[in-house]
Amino acid sequence: MISSDVETIERATVAAVSPEALEELDGWLLPFDRGTVSRAKSAVPLRHTMVDESVLGKIEARYEARGMPAIFRIATEPCFDPLRRELKRRGYKTERPVLVQVGSVKSMREVSTQTPAETANSPDEAWAALFLGEGFDPVDGASRVNALSRARDSLYASVRENGKTVAAGAAAFSHGWSSVHGMRTDQASRGRGLAGRVLAGLADAAIHRGMERSFLQVEDGNASALALYRRAGFETAWCYEYWRRA
Repeated sequence: MISSDVETIERATVAAVSPEALEELDGWLLPFDRGTVSRAKSAVPLRHTMVDESVLGKIEARYEARGMPAIFRIATEPCFDPLRRELKRRGYKTERPVLVQVGSVKSMREVSTQTPAETANSPDEAWAALFLGEGFDPVDGASRVNALSRARDSLYASVRENGKTVAAGAAAFSHGWSSVHGMRTDQASRGRGLAGRVLAGLADAAIHRGMERSFLQVEDGNASALALYRRAGFETAWCYEYWRRA
């Protein structure tokens, strides 16, 4: 993974969750948002290189100025070891690691031989309803719907049965990447390959736009999602952790 890919992926990640405000400071992106989506409100470096730890105080001051706690999204790369030590000294703690995975749109399309999910330029009520259904945190679901709905140049995929959306996802197209977000499957409909249909529908849309590369982010330990993404040709590029004050 070359340095320019790290930067374009990080910029595309923030664009996809469309924070309420965004600043840049000393090679970092500082998104600000009052929702529950951590990617929309955590500071992230644009390159995987050594960082002057003094930047942490500057970033904390920017978030404090907006009445928000600072959250940091840091890759588990050795170059950030001093930064992590300083975060620990300042009282920050980590959460479950998240994997950034990259793949080709072509391989993503081949994950399913079933009818691809339908896509639309904006989410409808049935698409949003899946995020609020049984098995999902309704507050977090509503926040994710709002964040994904605000994003520019995104598409929304749905698999519907009897007027109900039983599987959904979104794709954003930014900085040379097609990225996958908001994958959800109704609890009662899992194990039927519906998520693969969502990926196939999003891949068709990406191919139509001439996109070749895709990325997504998935919690380490989410075995079912990791198995699906492995079949779709995704491989881990790096891992990151959120750092928050306890």
